[in-house]
Amino acid sequence: MHLTPPCVLRRNAPFSRRVQAHLPPRDDGLCQTKTWSEHLFPAGDGFESLLRVNSLIFNTFAYYLVFLLPAATLYRLVPASLRAWVIVVFGSAFFLYFSYTMAGIWGALCLLIFLWESIISRLYRPRSRWCIVGILQSVILLGIFKYWNFFTGLAFFGRTNLIRWQGAFLPLGISFFTFEFYHYAWDRKANKTEAGTLGEYLAFILFFPTMVAGPIKRYQDFLPKLRKEPTAWNLDWERGITRILIGLVKKFAVADLLTSWTDHLNVHDILIADRRVLILWGFAYGVKIYADFSGYSDIAIGSARLFGIRVPENFDWPYGRRNIQRFWQSWHISLTRWLIDYVYIPLGGSRVSTPRIYLNIIVVMLVSGLWHGAGINFIVWGLWHGLLLAGHRLWRRFRGDPSSNPVAVFSSRLLTFVLVNAGWPFFCMDMNTATLFYRRLLFG
Repeated sequence: MHLTPPCVLRRNAPFSRRVQAHLPPRDDGLCQTKTWSEHLFPAGDGFESLLRVNSLIFNTFAYYLVFLLPAATLYRLVPASLRAWVIVVFGSAFFLYFSYTMAGIWGALCLLIFLWESIISRLYRPRSRWCIVGILQSVILLGIFKYWNFFTGLAFFGRTNLIRWQGAFLPLGISFFTFEFYHYAWDRKANKTEAGTLGEYLAFILFFPTMVAGPIKRYQDFLPKLRKEPTAWNLDWERGITRILIGLVKKFAVADLLTSWTDHLNVHDILIADRRVLILWGFAYGVKIYADFSGYSDIAIGSARLFGIRVPENFDWPYGRRNIQRFWQSWHISLTRWLIDYVYIPLGGSRVSTPRIYLNIIVVMLVSGLWHGAGINFIVWGLWHGLLLAGHRLWRRFRGDPSSNPVAVFSSRLLTFVLVNAGWPFFCMDMNTATLFYRRLLFG
């Protein structure tokens, strides 16, 4: 049962009257999720779909009773030589079960991607061309499954997409496991990580607690923990279960309650709502996505702790940071570090000319936007954050170190919070709906 917030609706606003005739009909009083604007700039396969998948997994008894508890228990009971294979077996079963549930037989068959990757990974050597093959296949996999219809749609803009993949689907966790494939191939080429055994690498890529919600792992960090004898059973289970419960509270007590507000972020309700209510809906989404995603990260981190394996933290109170750089050092930390190591630094990082540095920052955030979803709106969201980061760097260049004055600290925290939340409408709505949201918010 959702608690609907009190809303002040402006049904007689001049702008509302002009466009009311263009609204699609509403069935049974429910909000429309598909609008005419999506035909121009579709939101694509976005982050909301990822959160729905997480909900269908982490909110089920099957995840805990069929996979997590038996796997974590057996992992601690078997000899060291079999522990990796416990993860492989349960990870494969996890992928098959939930993939078949969500995408049928074709989704389940995507387990072959992991098997192929594990085989070709045995060919990776420092400075080997096979590592380049591994990097390219990771990009191609993600491009075909997640971005084929988006980019081909842009190529046929205004016309029928003759090569549209009608039965397109996303393999479970593809945004995460392809980044881990990419990282391993890159770091093997640079001789930054050892090869490990076949079983150890399969355990790394099939470690199901982090498969669908991250954090994005690094092999050189995961491998010593996999090889280490899990001894602190009581402490690990106390901390792990506590972390899982914290994540579930964030999900059910915060994110799900705020859904009754964020569900109004559609064309119909935006047109008739008072401008003050639009502000509340926008900030509600900012809190909701943080509670949702950080909650699922908590569940994943807590689940991994039951195995005695500590995976990277993913959120560190990002909304309390005093500038956009520190925000991104605290929001989806594993993704930020991945983008720095495998996009920003290869582009030259901060070792190039000043204009190139700003360009590199913007390119990295455009990649971040596209990673979150295949749509023009995600590119705009990434561009917004790229400009914020570039602007912050430019500001610091001329203003020096930030002030420690309490008023300045509070003001900078508040400004950062507002600027981050100002970008969320582009993240959660298609371009035309987000534009409508800002038009109503700014001009009534």
